[in-house]
Amino acid sequence: MQGFRASILRFTDDAIPVFDVDGLLVVGPSGTGVSMVLAVGDHGSLAPRFPGLAVQDLRGRIIAPGFVDMHVHYPQTDVIGAPAAGLLPWLEDYTYPHESRFHEPAYASEVAVIFFDELLRQGVTTALTFATSHVASVNAAFDEARSRGLRFITGKVLQDRHSPDGVRDETEQSLIDTEALIRRWHGVDRLGYAITPRFAPTSTPEQLRGAGALAAKYADVWIQSHVAENLDEVRWANELFPQSRSYLGVYGDFGLLRQRAVYAHCIHLDAEDRAQMARTGAVAAVSPTSNLFLGSGFFDYLAADAAGMRYGLASDVGGGTSFSPFHTMLAAYYVGRENQTKPGLSLSPGQLWWQHTAGAARALGLEGVVGNLQPGCEADFVVLDPNATPLLARKTSQANSLDELLFALIVLGDDRVVVQTVVAGG
Repeated sequence: MQGFRASILRFTDDAIPVFDVDGLLVVGPSGTGVSMVLAVGDHGSLAPRFPGLAVQDLRGRIIAPGFVDMHVHYPQTDVIGAPAAGLLPWLEDYTYPHESRFHEPAYASEVAVIFFDELLRQGVTTALTFATSHVASVNAAFDEARSRGLRFITGKVLQDRHSPDGVRDETEQSLIDTEALIRRWHGVDRLGYAITPRFAPTSTPEQLRGAGALAAKYADVWIQSHVAENLDEVRWANELFPQSRSYLGVYGDFGLLRQRAVYAHCIHLDAEDRAQMARTGAVAAVSPTSNLFLGSGFFDYLAADAAGMRYGLASDVGGGTSFSPFHTMLAAYYVGRENQTKPGLSLSPGQLWWQHTAGAARALGLEGVVGNLQPGCEADFVVLDPNATPLLARKTSQANSLDELLFALIVLGDDRVVVQTVVAGG
């Protein structure tokens, strides 16, 4: 067992932040072999229960749950910051040419190392990630994540049409490869597989039908794709699938809306779409820096809440402009202010932090596993320095409430705030 003394941020099941100013976090091994949170709370009350416990004294720092990134593209690590007129030109001019290199195992492994280094440097301990259409890209990511002991989910991209040579796959083989990868990787250590159509326009009905069959056969794997990000993309999807009620409805028609189905963006949905998301248990990965960068639009928080849709935050690198959860949370605040239902909506700091930790874990079906520091959670956490920069130190020293403290970190924080990222208590 190991103890950590610091200020500690965690969440109740009702998404309410709890903050122990002088707290104690106790972690230790479990039957699964993964270090878990054994106890957490006020140091003065908790310490007598653990006489002789080795405690790392981190007073002056904040321990918080490791961040959960619900949607990110590891092969686009080097695409970040590429200028483009919008989503579809950005894919053609930058993304596809770069992703075509991932058939090379050595190159895929090189980028995977950089990608995971960056995630951990920013305090991200769980990620749902796109690979490319190449099997080598999936194996490289899983190998690297496993070597670091991370909870990590990815899958081979399915795209058998409207894609250039180098990234386009072949329908039957793509499904054979997907099933083989599920059998090889899903449930190994802390790894999970996601069936991954890139987005409906780049898959034939045959490929989507096969993906749906695999989703039915392997009910505990994830599904991930994109939907309703960009108006041109929405029109394209509607032209290609005129029999479907909507772009989102395409996925429903092929059996790809269910629990553990994660759809990035979900901007241009209507009321029936949101109701279908809620009914089926499919969730949204809100990607505010990407949406702002590509001019795609704004996620409607109030409409999602009214429909009972679940969602969480995502960086969406490389359309997203930063791996930093602080930048993502701040962008989400901006997006909330542009809310279509109620312009000027103010998302609270606690809500923003929840969306990138325990709320994202709940959306992924991993509530009580990651994203929080309650007893029984896996011991993934970050150590934060509220004095990381002179301006941040000045601002946090004047905080009169938890909301003021968290908002100062969101607005002024970046990777310099992250002193240490701890994976599975290690």
